[in-house]
Amino acid sequence: MLKYLTRRMLGAVVILILISAFTFFLFFAIPQDPAMLSCGRNCTEGNLKVIREAMGLDQSIPMQYWEFMKGIVAGRDFNVGHCDAPCFGISFDDERMIWDTIMDRLPLTVSLTLGGLVIFLTIGIGLGMVAARTKGTMIDKTVSSTSLVFSSMQIYFLGPIVLGLLVYNTGLLAAPKYVPISEDAIGWATGLVIPWFVMSLIFTANYTRMARSTMIEQLQEDHVRAAKAKGMSGKYVFFRYAWRGSLIPIVTILGVDLGSLLSGGVVTEFTFSLAGLGRLAVESVQDKDLPLTMGVMLVSAAFILACNIVVDALYAFIDPRVRLS
Repeated sequence: MLKYLTRRMLGAVVILILISAFTFFLFFAIPQDPAMLSCGRNCTEGNLKVIREAMGLDQSIPMQYWEFMKGIVAGRDFNVGHCDAPCFGISFDDERMIWDTIMDRLPLTVSLTLGGLVIFLTIGIGLGMVAARTKGTMIDKTVSSTSLVFSSMQIYFLGPIVLGLLVYNTGLLAAPKYVPISEDAIGWATGLVIPWFVMSLIFTANYTRMARSTMIEQLQEDHVRAAKAKGMSGKYVFFRYAWRGSLIPIVTILGVDLGSLLSGGVVTEFTFSLAGLGRLAVESVQDKDLPLTMGVMLVSAAFILACNIVVDALYAFIDPRVRLS
């Protein structure tokens, strides 16, 4: 297991380096001087020269990339002060440390992701198990039909409808906003309840359908039938054998969804006017802010790779037949 995880982490580092190189060199294909973004309206050649020297833009592109990667490991010195590792540089737009900006936006994205995850994972798997145990009944047909309807919807469609019904027309709930949980736990929950609700409607449908199909498949396995033939109760067989075997495909899609949500749910954050990593990524591209784009890109990619590694490691714990090599 340790060798496998070490190999996967080394591979993840290589992937992150390739992503950083591709993003960095692609940025300089844009026909615009990055120093102009910080120079302001009354810009002169003298001011541009000073800005280029302060940002390191007077160096060759490969040297700029080397300094950027070195800063992630060992930190860098700028005219506004020292940037501790991991240092993604200073924003071209507001000359703020990129790492500080990312850390300001990250708590909202994590809160949005984990809160929604708990809800849609619990309800989705629960409804899928109920539908599988009652296969062919009215309960199964109702759950399956409802899941099919909601899985066909998108957040940018369902979100405004829920906002119109619960916020703007009836005033039952307040408009979504983020309050740090350390300041006000109740305000934190109430401010994100609508995004959690909308995310849950869509993601729950996917997990319900997946849990139902995999559970029905597991109930037909030979070892499950053998357990029933030995006189074990249906409830015991269901939870001891069938439920555990159905977790692998669920964990697989969970790893993909979790990595994507942690890297910044762009559509979700724009739909509910929330400023997390997803919105920050779009803003950095619009402002042509290379250090900020690089920082968000690498943090997002690291989340996705980490989730994939954890999912692969969980396979061996869920199913003893799986061997990591």
